[in-house]
Amino acid sequence: MGQVKEMKNVLVTGGAGFIGSNFVKYMLNKHLEYKIINVDALTYAGNLENLKEVADNVNYIFYKADIRDKEKIDEIFSIHGIDTVVNFAAESHVDRSIVEPEIFLTTNILGTQVLLDTAKKYWKVNPEDKYCKEYKLGVKYLQVSTDEVYGALGKTGMFVETMPLLPNSPYSASKASADMIVRAYHETFGMPVNITRCSNNYGLYQFPEKLIPLMINNCLKEKDLPVYGDGMQVRDWLHVSDHCSAIDTVLHKGAIGEVYNIGGNNEKANIEIVKLILKTLGKSEYLIKYVKDRPGHDRRYAIDNTKITTQLGWTAVYTFERGMKETIEWYLSNQDWIENIISGEYVKYYEKMYN
Repeated sequence: MGQVKEMKNVLVTGGAGFIGSNFVKYMLNKHLEYKIINVDALTYAGNLENLKEVADNVNYIFYKADIRDKEKIDEIFSIHGIDTVVNFAAESHVDRSIVEPEIFLTTNILGTQVLLDTAKKYWKVNPEDKYCKEYKLGVKYLQVSTDEVYGALGKTGMFVETMPLLPNSPYSASKASADMIVRAYHETFGMPVNITRCSNNYGLYQFPEKLIPLMINNCLKEKDLPVYGDGMQVRDWLHVSDHCSAIDTVLHKGAIGEVYNIGGNNEKANIEIVKLILKTLGKSEYLIKYVKDRPGHDRRYAIDNTKITTQLGWTAVYTFERGMKETIEWYLSNQDWIENIISGEYVKYYEKMYN
């Protein structure tokens, strides 16, 4: 007889966003025995169109809810016997955090604390005993974080997991704070946790406030391409599918309490990306419009992948060339998707940021 696979009830928060929706589909395709419970507040960047292909999957359930809502999160844990949490839910755009920091602090920090408290309540063997650090078998909380918590690098060097956290924007400060709370719940309460810190993601279904889809969309409409400062800010680019496989690897193989950096080994300057998109779409560089740099704009990020590759055996599959080709082709073939999600709110936000 074959081995019976273990059932899991996985709570994915922020599962209607770019990375979250890709992860939900990845998990449903790879782990046929898992139930995926998706919680998303459906703010401007959450889009159920991203999940149309799995909406009728018997192992998929969606709740429109805010992770700050203690009663609703408790109810979901109770109904579905949640044994795994993957927390993507976060306000994530640096530009917005400069203009509206409060929502970043409440969602990213207090929302994380609500999830941790609820998990602790349902997962501890003896939740009434504050000294009890024993948890039910197989439970895990995974916090999806960002390399931005480390601050900025000079022209050389890479981020490693042991570096101090030196966030420079309200967004990265809120994510660093959430990481510290997750760490504290592990140290104080024995909570089985992992933290992953990824570099810049790109790929299908990314909201067009982020660099790559923004530039593709503007190119197609012959609009100016706003580039901050001199455009020489360097980022390490990670295809979203590789990010999903890395999180899955950490969920199943990650040592309890450990942090794992996830990068794509693709360092590119922003202006290099913009010019690649222009060239691919046959557009003129005259569309580039240099705008005043944003406050606290980190100059360079680069991820050292050594820990996750050597200890857990994960490797990225996508080359940047293949990933960008597929991404640009997808946006060309799905212009209706872009039009459907660019609401009046987004247009006003865009004008506020770049004009």
